Amino acid sequence: MPAISLPDGSVRDFDGPVSGAELAADIGPGLAKAALAIEIGGALSDLDLPIEQDVTVRIITSRDDEALELIRHDCAHVMAEAVQELYPEVQVTIGPSIENGFYYDFHRAEPFTPDDLETIEKRMHDIVDRAEPITRELWSREQAVLHYKKVHEPFKVELVEAIPENETVSFYRQGGFLDLCRGPHMPTTKYVGHAFKLMNVAGAYWRGDSNRPMLQRIYGTAWTNQKELDAYLHMLAEAEKRD
Repeated sequence: MPAISLPDGSVRDFDGPVSGAELAADIGPGLAKAALAIEIGGALSDLDLPIEQDVTVRIITSRDDEALELIRHDCAHVMAEAVQELYPEVQVTIGPSIENGFYYDFHRAEPFTPDDLETIEKRMHDIVDRAEPITRELWSREQAVLHYKKVHEPFKVELVEAIPENETVSFYRQGGFLDLCRGPHMPTTKYVGHAFKLMNVAGAYWRGDSNRPMLQRIYGTAWTNQKELDAYLHMLAEAEKRD
């Protein structure tokens, strides 16, 4: 029976394992609606992770500093999903959040154009509006390798094969998109919001090695609201004028 300690010092007792989403709902419907993730014993986790022992937790909402990195991380996955829907022949590699935004590296014979970026961005807004559930799956390393060989994703095969054989591999699924990722992620794509913009595309060698294939890196920026996005874009425009 886990006893869950909250930041205000209160403690909630449960008869069995409880997820972050269930805990947020137990506290109140407003928090349940606003919850993005949960910090369990100092580590950020998905809301559906079961809590089985006494621990101190903190529910993460858009008001918390961690929210922006979650948004940017999920936005990278939304971009990758959009690219694969629009250009099924493209191979996806890695896509982290970074300062002021995110990027994802793709392997494609043809270069992405500014028009392509506009098309991808539009599809990303569609995916956000779909509110696709983002769910975590644990696979064996062997299952993961076989999957990526079957779908002809050699870059992902290389990443999985670098994982020790006895370890499980975590994936995140949203809609028809499945990505190798440690997480955590927000509950659905709707929490990404619409305050994002694709900025540019640049070349990047796979694993930073000039002897490996050249990939196309699409950069984007994402913020918690439109006001923050507009302020960032204005700052960039003013800096460009000075240069």
